[in-house]
Amino acid sequence: MRIYGPNGTHPGAPAATARRNTSTAFALPDTAATPETRAASAPRAAGNIDALLALQGVEDPLERRKRSVARGRGALDVLDDLKIGLLSGNFDASTVTRLRDAAAGLKSTSGDPGLDAVLSEIELRVEVELAKAGRF
Repeated sequence: MRIYGPNGTHPGAPAATARRNTSTAFALPDTAATPETRAASAPRAAGNIDALLALQGVEDPLERRKRSVARGRGALDVLDDLKIGLLSGNFDASTVTRLRDAAAGLKSTSGDPGLDAVLSEIELRVEVELAKAGRF
């Protein structure tokens, strides 16, 4: 089945006429004017694995700040749990473990001096509570 129309094939359509030079003499093209050709080469890799890991290690300051705020809130939640447990007389050893984990998370900096100051105060309070819990 053949389709004839604007997008179909046309039988006997004339071939595109080639542009011909008016001179009848044979001449070689100018070799200085032709661009330099290079051999095709395989695509180069982005780099070794160390470079890729370094690129992944670059983090957004806003994301780092959000993680620091979340760690600070988590530490405050554990301190509240400890306070409630002590006031109710239900001191739990798992709370001390959670306090140690929270203290380890507060060591990193956020890049914001104000937030880092607040986090260091929270860390100090957690360390004081851990020292108190060590006496029991």
